[in-house]
Amino acid sequence: MGHSEGSQSGSEPDIETSDASEFVGELKRLTGALPDRINVDAQSVEHGLVKLVLSLIEFIRRLLEKQAIRRMEGGGLSPREVEDLGLALMALESKMQELKSQFGLQDEDLNLDLGPIGRLL
Repeated sequence: MGHSEGSQSGSEPDIETSDASEFVGELKRLTGALPDRINVDAQSVEHGLVKLVLSLIEFIRRLLEKQAIRRMEGGGLSPREVEDLGLALMALESKMQELKSQFGLQDEDLNLDLGPIGRLL
């Protein structure tokens, strides 16, 4: 069952053969065109991972902040709980600022596209 030349879609290679050795040869040719190694800069991988982790933490922090505001406005918290919650949120925001500064990141660097919800920041 081969492909005809006119029915190729996208970037599929044009391989037409019923002979297994020809197919293997074509695979070897394609494999030879790939690089032996992919040079990955450890620093850029680390930076990307830090951005992802901090973006997720910022997303969770903002969700917690919105939930806390709803609970405060709903009157479901005692004055002491409101104070504790406010202090905890301020400490988390301060720590986020410290981490962004330490890794040379700005708020815009942590902006995630949340699909139908919009952007994080």
